[in-house]
Amino acid sequence: MAAITASMVAELRGKTDAPMMECKKALTEAEGDMVKAEELLRVKLGSKAGKAAARVTAEGVITIASAGAASAMLEVNCETDFVTKNDSFLGLANAAAALVAEHNPVDVAALSALPYTQDGFGPTLEDVRKGLIGKIGENMTFRRFKRCSAGTKVASYLHGTRIGVLVEFVGDEVAAKDVAMHVAAMKPVSLSSAEVPAELVARERSVAAAKAAEDAAVAVAAGKPVQSPEIVTKRIEGGVQKYLKEVSLFNQSFVKNDKQTVEQMLKEKATQVHGFTLYVVGEGIEKKVDDFAAEVAAQIAAAKAG
Repeated sequence: MAAITASMVAELRGKTDAPMMECKKALTEAEGDMVKAEELLRVKLGSKAGKAAARVTAEGVITIASAGAASAMLEVNCETDFVTKNDSFLGLANAAAALVAEHNPVDVAALSALPYTQDGFGPTLEDVRKGLIGKIGENMTFRRFKRCSAGTKVASYLHGTRIGVLVEFVGDEVAAKDVAMHVAAMKPVSLSSAEVPAELVARERSVAAAKAAEDAAVAVAAGKPVQSPEIVTKRIEGGVQKYLKEVSLFNQSFVKNDKQTVEQMLKEKATQVHGFTLYVVGEGIEKKVDDFAAEVAAQIAAAKAG
């Protein structure tokens, strides 16, 4: 018979949230076969973690931590807003951010492999995550993180738990903190107009061109003169330039004083911003929209079929 080790019991507990003794019994019955032992336990407990792993995690929290002179920001996702208030989930999120700041992992996989114990789960952060999936009954994932190394001055800002900002700077800390708050409110996509991603510029140019074509069609239908191609081109480029100013940090009107740009404010405060990171919970994740009527109909159909 295969030897049942403590690490095997801990791994099975993390996957199923079953009591330690039940995990040991299942492994003994399965002769050390982890998959078979998990199946045995799921007969008693239901497949909480197995089912949860396939569900969309579009809610969650942003956490910020520091270790020495290093700072880190992390997004941890879950399925519902309710879980974002759970103490165990918040403990996991805060601990993970601290681990990023302290250990500088290269990616989420490396972060997940770091030593950590919580709520009786471990010995790694990934084991705790799996254990809490079984305990809470919801999927949860580490999505992304940013770490600013020692030697870089960083201002941070959290708007509740859903928006987080890190600003790398040289100069006045108050001014940098104001910039972090500005970024959370205005959500720029780059520092300067020149750094706006090319795909965003192309999309904006396409929108401006389509609007110009629509205006021309309306003019023709109304029997009015159509603008020359040169004027239309200038209008399109003018729209693009306006967009670039609206989405680049330095060109935006400062939220605390709309009479000056962020760049002008920073110059006044003798401060330089070298970069920023903005995280918004669930940004870019396609959320599932439940169709309650369809769900009820499906349940009725299943009941009839049974």
